[in-house]
Amino acid sequence: MANLNKEYPRPQFEREKWLNLNGSWDFAFDDEKRGLKEKWYQSFPAQKKINVPFAYQADMSGIGDPTFHDLVWYRRTFFVPADWKGKDILLNFGAVDYRAWVYVNGEQVTFHEGGNTPFTTNITHFLINGENELVVRVEDPSEDVTIPRGKQYWHEKSASIFYTRTTGIWQTVWLEPVEQKRIDFIRWTPQIDRGDIDLETEILGEIKEGLALKVSISFNGMEIVSDTTAVYESYVKRSFNLRNRFTDRSNIHGPGWYWTPENPNLFDVELELIDSNHVMDKVKTYFGMRKVSIEDGKFKLNNRTYYQKLVLDQGYFPGALLTAPSDEDHKRDIELAKEMGFNGARKHQKVEDPRYLYWADKLGFLVWGEMANCSEYSEGAVQRITTEWMEAVKRDYSHPSIVAWVPLNESWGISRVAHEKQQQDHSLGMYYLTKSLDTTRPVFSNEGWEHTVSDICGIHNYTSAEAMKKAYESVESAVSTTPADRPIYANGFAYHGEPIIITEYGGIAFDKDHEDQEDGWGYSSVNSSEGLIERYKAQTEALLQSDVVQGFCYTQLTDVEQEINGLLTYDRKPKCDLSEIKKVNESKR
Repeated sequence: MANLNKEYPRPQFEREKWLNLNGSWDFAFDDEKRGLKEKWYQSFPAQKKINVPFAYQADMSGIGDPTFHDLVWYRRTFFVPADWKGKDILLNFGAVDYRAWVYVNGEQVTFHEGGNTPFTTNITHFLINGENELVVRVEDPSEDVTIPRGKQYWHEKSASIFYTRTTGIWQTVWLEPVEQKRIDFIRWTPQIDRGDIDLETEILGEIKEGLALKVSISFNGMEIVSDTTAVYESYVKRSFNLRNRFTDRSNIHGPGWYWTPENPNLFDVELELIDSNHVMDKVKTYFGMRKVSIEDGKFKLNNRTYYQKLVLDQGYFPGALLTAPSDEDHKRDIELAKEMGFNGARKHQKVEDPRYLYWADKLGFLVWGEMANCSEYSEGAVQRITTEWMEAVKRDYSHPSIVAWVPLNESWGISRVAHEKQQQDHSLGMYYLTKSLDTTRPVFSNEGWEHTVSDICGIHNYTSAEAMKKAYESVESAVSTTPADRPIYANGFAYHGEPIIITEYGGIAFDKDHEDQEDGWGYSSVNSSEGLIERYKAQTEALLQSDVVQGFCYTQLTDVEQEINGLLTYDRKPKCDLSEIKKVNESKR
């Protein structure tokens, strides 16, 4: 089985030495729940082979079985490279859906709950000389609607807006060697008004005299900062001025070095943890100088009003589901969206792979970071989504491309939020929790309708162009609409001047390969490429011509399974002349 995911999986925290564990693993279903009783973690009854990191439901896994199997097991062996001797060995998982128990050489080394976020464990003391065995047991409750599952359907057959499930490992698994003293975490906060970049790091290991952190920052290949500071505690915070100290040497003064979709300038960084002149750890990272703010009812990027032209992106791939077949697929999705004149994407109901966010940073593409939601409310659901959302925000905080946070969407998991105080409090809790973790980005309390307190008034509208023109003649008419018979604000809450963005519209179904559109799903349908362009133009111009609307997000980038409402087919073929879509999008700056 080919290993198609070969790139380093954590591009904002990159170490030189690592071992990719993707590829062929032994695999077994455990429908009868025999695995723990029979100690499969010590004696594995291999039933099949699976191509990690693709879920067993995906064809690219080599299995391609969409039926329910709530318990699955993985196994592979590995050798620790000889030049890693004397190092601590970390085992990393990009994402495993949903609960994972990990065993090394027959002993459990860690447990993680949450299908969207990474986890790491130190396996040094469980290793043996020679061949080591790694076993992963995964539980993914297919019909549990109180776990954060996003678009993964709780019925076996996909329908409406829900798709095939992803069970188990779906992002890269890898090993890396480290010293006991090492850099554990990095966070970047740009301060463009004063020309500074703030760096926060966390250090693991014994802190004693002689320990130092060296920071080297480069722009366009020229080093502009070289700073070494003594480390006296595990948390280190530094601020570096980029505007004033280095203008003579680097020519980076002014907006030419800001990050925008049009000019995605990035600063490359190397961090070294040094103990008495010995380099204990070296990490490569990067940042962008970018500010997001809301002022006078306008969304601003780097203190300038910025009109967001987004496309809804589900992040699904044919034969691969949530896992991109290759790094090039992440890049290509962004390139195709930009080719159509979109300047960003709302990654819908998916905490996206860091490799996608890397390409968004590098190519210049705005991203709204969104949590995969539960479908029903419970106190257990609150605990699950809250814990995982905090992990997601921490993981993605430093990406300049991310300009908004969406913890909840369309009242999913809070279906009674319009009138029920407990669910309103959960909505408020997710909003204020996110604000407590990140003061630099706008946050939604509930995207699309039934807002409590949100920094942006996001509205979903799948009506006609004529209806949208009338709806957005004034602020009053905009916030009085009732998409899906839902009020824009929950009972007791109201609009207070936030930017109004139409965060879902369109959804025009068109299957260019079949005249009969009835087998696919969409909010409305056309039967030709020309019809798709015409309706897209009418609906989008209704928004572009409104003085009330500050941006939009069109549904959607690609078809997904039974949904045929993409501008591209599921396999990323254009359904119409993409330059015509670009003409519409660029008719207003």
